[in-house]
Amino acid sequence: MNDDQVEITPALLSGVRDGDELAWKELLEILSTQVYGIIRRQVRSKNDHDDLAQEAFTKIFLKLDQFKGSSPFRHWVSRLTINTCYDWLRRHRVRPLVSYSDLNETQAEALERTLSGEQVDQGGNLAAMRELLQRLISTLKPKEQIIIRLLDLEEKSVQEITSLTGWGASNVKVTAMRARQKLATALQRLETET
Repeated sequence: MNDDQVEITPALLSGVRDGDELAWKELLEILSTQVYGIIRRQVRSKNDHDDLAQEAFTKIFLKLDQFKGSSPFRHWVSRLTINTCYDWLRRHRVRPLVSYSDLNETQAEALERTLSGEQVDQGGNLAAMRELLQRLISTLKPKEQIIIRLLDLEEKSVQEITSLTGWGASNVKVTAMRARQKLATALQRLETET
């Protein structure tokens, strides 16, 4: 059975709250796929994934008494994990500028094909365009990165994002609009450099 389908029972949460080490290990096993999945989608630096997961699990453990059960537990975990990623992105302020000379040969070729209106093939060029998109998204502010990834890449609704992040709907919409404008500007800059 997939860990995403394993039910997290009140008894399991109670055991974790009571300090049962086996219950905590079981909860970690159940949630690890979910937590790592969110981290991989939000933070590009693979070297930091384990540290971020440890930070997220620490927050889950320390804040477990704050979980009131008004929403599903997995949703609460998602929110904590997304906010952990957001905090990490803010702390590290890693937002490199991407120029045409930074692109590898496959990315440059895929970009040129895209800009000329050609179809990008399903092989290496598509993977190169995905990598280029991730690089461009990484140039955005942390909140913009989170919102663009959730809204446009994971195709979550504004309502889902507000629920996951705690940010207001108008804030999400305005931030998404500004982020898209910045991405368009970055793409135009790359186009002029080709």
